[in-house]
Amino acid sequence: MVVGLHHAQITIPKGLEDQGKRFYCDILGFTEKEKPESLQGRGGFWLAAGDAEVHVGTEEGFDRTTTKAHLAYEVTDLGKWKQKLEKEGIEILEGIPIPGFDRFEFRDPFGNRIEMIQRIT
Repeated sequence: MVVGLHHAQITIPKGLEDQGKRFYCDILGFTEKEKPESLQGRGGFWLAAGDAEVHVGTEEGFDRTTTKAHLAYEVTDLGKWKQKLEKEGIEILEGIPIPGFDRFEFRDPFGNRIEMIQRIT
């Protein structure tokens, strides 16, 4: 029986962890979690994302801009997020409408596709 999502992993290029932490912690507001000692030498970092985690690993030779793979973060004020990201110079891409939600997409500084989604009540 699956009881929930523990974590999802994305990747960024090796050596760009400081830039990744700035984006994910300072701009998106995630909290960094300490990685287990057994994994600390592998690069990357872990983040708390609500009840789940995002593990940011490092990987070379991959064009992240060519994939539809993405994480969708549920938010309570989509407009606020859109303004904040635009202020940071991030291009907002309107998503195809789906019933019961408002949403938009963007790419992180490394090309990973990200969706922000809000329930319509």
